[in-house]
Amino acid sequence: MGEQVLGVQALQFFIASVTAAGFGIAIAAFGCGIAQGIACRSAVEGIARNPESSGKVTVTMIIGLALMESLCIYTLVVALILIYAHPQASAIAALFGAG
Repeated sequence: MGEQVLGVQALQFFIASVTAAGFGIAIAAFGCGIAQGIACRSAVEGIARNPESSGKVTVTMIIGLALMESLCIYTLVVALILIYAHPQASAIAALFGAG
């Protein structure tokens, strides 16, 4: 009986982890997309006003986009850790009969 209660608690923790991971990656992807759109718009406007600076603006924009995307990738890593590397993984696997 106590083992089953532990399994139910582990499953509730897993559900909370999956929900947090889903919301986290959704917010990160939304913020990253908005920021990258603003950066690209500003870069294109800057190149339109001063075409001679297109090389420097493009390089700076690509570096900035890579840094913005890395924040979303960090969020993905944290989300995957929440889903797959939590302490009750064995209890959840036993609850489903896989362990």
